[in-house]
Amino acid sequence: MLSLNQLRTFLAVVETGSVGSAAEQLAISQPAVSAALAALSEALGAPIVERDGRRTRITAAGESLALHARRVFSTLERAREDAVSAAQREASRVRIATVTTVAEHVIARLLHGFRRQEPEVDVELYVANRDRVWDRLRNWESDLVVGGRPPRDALFRTLAVRANELLLVRAPEYDADYARATWLLREPGSGTRAATQSLFTSIGVDPPVLTIGSNSAIRECVLAGLGVSLLSRDTVERELASGTLIALPAPGTPLVRNWHLVGPGDRDLPAGAAKFAEYAIQTQTFEVYSRP
Repeated sequence: MLSLNQLRTFLAVVETGSVGSAAEQLAISQPAVSAALAALSEALGAPIVERDGRRTRITAAGESLALHARRVFSTLERAREDAVSAAQREASRVRIATVTTVAEHVIARLLHGFRRQEPEVDVELYVANRDRVWDRLRNWESDLVVGGRPPRDALFRTLAVRANELLLVRAPEYDADYARATWLLREPGSGTRAATQSLFTSIGVDPPVLTIGSNSAIRECVLAGLGVSLLSRDTVERELASGTLIALPAPGTPLVRNWHLVGPGDRDLPAGAAKFAEYAIQTQTFEVYSRP
């Protein structure tokens, strides 16, 4: 029989990467952590961890167990919330995960209006790259994701979309065509970076690149004349209107990569999340998704 304490200990090893770090995080001894791992491996009939130098490597069996363990604890948390909600008649919350571009230029205004209309709904906003936000929805840690196109997986259900036009922009004084310019890119894992690299392949260029960790920082670097970048119109709307940035013609641009408002495909949408999705559509920030 697998115990919750054993699973909690195992997840600490997965998250920290070592028995020692897990023991420190949980404030227990290293032998206690090792004993929990051994008991789990024995119960499963397969090793869940292996030594890899100074670190602990998770086996295929361990990866599968970690996936289900995370869901177990998420389910228990939801059970606790449902019990509190029943006792208090109504307890509402929406947990939203979003990519950085949306958080900086779309979600803030949307949340402002939503909070005024639904003040009783608690909002949790988690901002990360595209891989992490889908991982949170997959593991029941978020109720909604706002990002690019979701993975082809029955666990994800697109509820609504918003047009997202990617423009190649430069400062007026940065005089270089798209093939010779330095391109400013987000970090690996960013949807915009992936779109830019796909564009490189399609138009047959291999320009110098500079990696910068946020769209706001990229916009400021483009304004300073460090190079060009493929940025969402939402990000540079004011700069284009004022003339401090201009669109640079290039084959294949502008790119249209819609934002997707995505809920879970394997469970019902919680009440707070349903209210948020309805508000996003009512305000025409997003449009109801029609499956092609």
